[in-house]
Amino acid sequence: MKPFNMRTITKISMMLLVMLGFAACKSMNSGTKKPSITHPEAKLGWKLGSQAYTFRIFTFFDAVRKIDSCDLRYVEAFPTQEIGGGIAGKMGPEMNDVTRKAVLDKLKAANVKLIAFGVTGAGSEAEWVKLFDFAKAMGIETITSEPEEKFIPFISTLCDKYQINLAIHNHPNPSHYWSPEIVLKAIKGQSKRIGACADIGHWVRSGLDPVACLKLLEGHVLHSHMKDLHEKGPGGHDVHWGEGVSNIPAVIAELKRQNFKGGISAEYEYNWESNSKDVAASAVNFRNIITKQN
Repeated sequence: MKPFNMRTITKISMMLLVMLGFAACKSMNSGTKKPSITHPEAKLGWKLGSQAYTFRIFTFFDAVRKIDSCDLRYVEAFPTQEIGGGIAGKMGPEMNDVTRKAVLDKLKAANVKLIAFGVTGAGSEAEWVKLFDFAKAMGIETITSEPEEKFIPFISTLCDKYQINLAIHNHPNPSHYWSPEIVLKAIKGQSKRIGACADIGHWVRSGLDPVACLKLLEGHVLHSHMKDLHEKGPGGHDVHWGEGVSNIPAVIAELKRQNFKGGISAEYEYNWESNSKDVAASAVNFRNIITKQN
């Protein structure tokens, strides 16, 4: 074998450098893509997303597209919203197996995960079973609801059987569950999977302090509908989180203190036709507050 000359060695060296460069690029591109904006809530075990009801005048998959544009990765669906995206029907337990699979496949492609469903309910034990069957099939972690109290013991058994949470939602006074004390009384002695869906804005509309409400419900908060309002009382409308009267920094601090783990849904019920930018701004504010508190 003839010895390599300097020209041959140089060519081989250049080829090796090119090959290493391609390998490095491939390795970088094949790894998990890091988000362009940090998500400090993820380190706390919080799944920050949006209630599809925020975009109720659009289809479900229009809502998913808007949620993605806000740099959010989770959605809470609500019943009867048109599915859209080339899929016929409405969101809910009436969806057949083909429709359910089509919805899940399209969500996977959009990189948005369905984690909650509500606010919903059922009028009989058979209907509650149907609702839990639907939730299980769709990978839903939490059903948000305002159930008749007579069903709560039965729902408790379903929560444990299906390993799915039921979070009791609070609409404003005079709705039945407007006060944390009523929720606590209703869930006493039931499964730990029955708790509260803490709707921050509705507490403010009811004249309640959301931080005090969270403290009363400590250990029972399973999900939250996040809102900030421009004023206290029933006339308050949504504003960007941290810019209103709901004391969002203190709400965040209290959820952290309680070691809350679960979903947080943006529910921005204002500027309905073009509120994506409001949700996006709220998410940025929320993440900045978390970062500043760390």
